[in-house]
Amino acid sequence: MVWERFRKRKDSTPHLWLKCEDCGEIIYKKNVEEKLKVCPECNYHFRIGASERLAITLDEGSFEEHFAEILPVDPLGFFDKKPYTQRLSEAQRATGLKEAIVAGTGRIDGREVAIAVMDANFIMASMGSVVGEKVARIAELAVERGIPLVIFSAGGGARMQEGVLSLAQMAKTSAAIARLHDAGGLFVSVMTNPTTGGVAASFASLGDVTIAEPKAMVGFAGARVIKHTLKLEVPEGFQTAEFLMEHGLVDMVVSRAEIRATLARLIDYLAPVERPAAGSSRESRTAAHAEDAVDEEAEAEAPLPEKRHKVEHVH
Repeated sequence: MVWERFRKRKDSTPHLWLKCEDCGEIIYKKNVEEKLKVCPECNYHFRIGASERLAITLDEGSFEEHFAEILPVDPLGFFDKKPYTQRLSEAQRATGLKEAIVAGTGRIDGREVAIAVMDANFIMASMGSVVGEKVARIAELAVERGIPLVIFSAGGGARMQEGVLSLAQMAKTSAAIARLHDAGGLFVSVMTNPTTGGVAASFASLGDVTIAEPKAMVGFAGARVIKHTLKLEVPEGFQTAEFLMEHGLVDMVVSRAEIRATLARLIDYLAPVERPAAGSSRESRTAAHAEDAVDEEAEAEAPLPEKRHKVEHVH
């Protein structure tokens, strides 16, 4: 009876310590949480959920979710060890999310942004139809509002339970980012651990600036798959953020505590100075740009006295 009481009391005590997944050190949990889920011994960045990511990135109370009504379905009636519908339900209960991505708008130090965050706790953030659709729509929203787009990527590959519909999201998301680029918008891609498969091979690698968290795994196929399939020996650490920065795939490796400030600086440096009013349509902006181009061309071809008269009239 004494032992039973002792065991019950011990089991009810919250866990105060945890083991680092990288260096293996036993570390005080409170210290890790104070450092935004980063190991104080080796700087290993633990996985965090979408809600935590939004909270440390955006101004408090500024996030407004969009496209929450888009829900996953089971188009193939897929069944492996369990039905796909059951996997979805279990992931939704475990994470409190409807899908592996949350998208919306918010502010970073007062700067309005369109933002999407993938959550690796939801079926390893595999990219299904809903993930692809939300990425495409948030990119379209960034174009419509003339605001920068920030996407925190994660992913374990295409979601096999949706078959070719999942693979099609690579083309859809890439096309949406291309339209954003054509419109002169800014896209900052932030790769977290892990960013692999179709996510890495599509929109995550198309940023105007690509950031990665320290030691994040980034690549298409895993090292073991490459070794066994291609019979190649790969360099040690070749899929880490640091290795990829050395070889030009990643622009900068930024610690979690510095990402918010880094995003703010990038927006100040790279976002268009003149931004269209919120809610303006792409057609109206295109027409406005066309009118400006005509005016500039007419002014350039005007005789010098007319141009001088125009300047004097304005002043």
